[in-house]
Amino acid sequence: MRGRTALLAGGVVLVVASGAAAAVGFGGADASTPPRGALPPATAKVARGTLIQTETVDGTLGYGDPVAIKAKGTGGTLTWLPAEGATLTRGKPVYEVDDDPVVLLFGSTPLYRPLTTDVTGADVAEFEKNLAALGYDGFTVDDEYTSATSDAVERWQEDLGREETGTVAPGEVVVAPGEIRVAELKLAQGDAASGPVLTYTGTTRIVTVALEVDKQQLVKKGLAATVELPGGVRTAGTVAEVGTVAVAKEDKTTVEVTVTVADQKALGTLDQAPVDVILESDKRENVLTVPLNALVALAEGGYGLQVVEGGTTRYVAVETGMFAGGKVEVSGDGLAEGMVVGVPT
Repeated sequence: MRGRTALLAGGVVLVVASGAAAAVGFGGADASTPPRGALPPATAKVARGTLIQTETVDGTLGYGDPVAIKAKGTGGTLTWLPAEGATLTRGKPVYEVDDDPVVLLFGSTPLYRPLTTDVTGADVAEFEKNLAALGYDGFTVDDEYTSATSDAVERWQEDLGREETGTVAPGEVVVAPGEIRVAELKLAQGDAASGPVLTYTGTTRIVTVALEVDKQQLVKKGLAATVELPGGVRTAGTVAEVGTVAVAKEDKTTVEVTVTVADQKALGTLDQAPVDVILESDKRENVLTVPLNALVALAEGGYGLQVVEGGTTRYVAVETGMFAGGKVEVSGDGLAEGMVVGVPT
């Protein structure tokens, strides 16, 4: 199933032609009014609907690429670490150094300097937003670190069991985009707090696809996709991100595509699992369709349909369009929705 391509194109037409070689030609008197014995063994109706062509590519289900957290500050000893696989939320310790917790805050700007009275900037606003979200008040959430902010920080530090300095040092917090899942511990309890301590990922599983660059036209942000899990279970996904940096590896050049899955329960307990991602490569809406094997090869060339009318049949020439899902788009003079056509066995 993996690596399967569901596109139907010229190769399918050749199969249809070889299977229909015994069909009578279009245009003669005998072809338009064949004897009753020439009635087809099965029939189908010309339907109007939507055809969707898909292409299946390989993906990997997991939590995304891990990010390293490095210890900051003046050293010390790691006295507590979370378990691998643990989920950490805002305000909770990521690790402890000399029994002082280093806590998780949400944001995009790492704390790169001490925050103290009269300091201003985006990092101040980000920190104050977190402080307020943790339930501390008495200050205005803005980009200025005031004495009121310092008072709130002292209360926060007291609750954490840290020294009440009113100043926030970079080594006291870890900034991440949101809740994190501990992927791997890089150090152990008792080690010096130096360098990478652990790696983390997001808490929501995603599918990553190394998509060959010549297939980039198949994807765009917001496009619906289907994720097929090992065992055949399918669940809906959405293309969340399409990479812009091409990576050359072996004989392929790819870009990374991220697919999100809303129904996380459908994924069971899978992690780092190979999956198929079914992408919509083309769509034709409001077109006439018939089963693929209803096509017959005409003596004059091209393809037609055997139209059944009561106890007689006649052949009409058709132009074929998209092939998908065992059906083919057809058009031609005199062709209409609801017509009954023969389906050879």
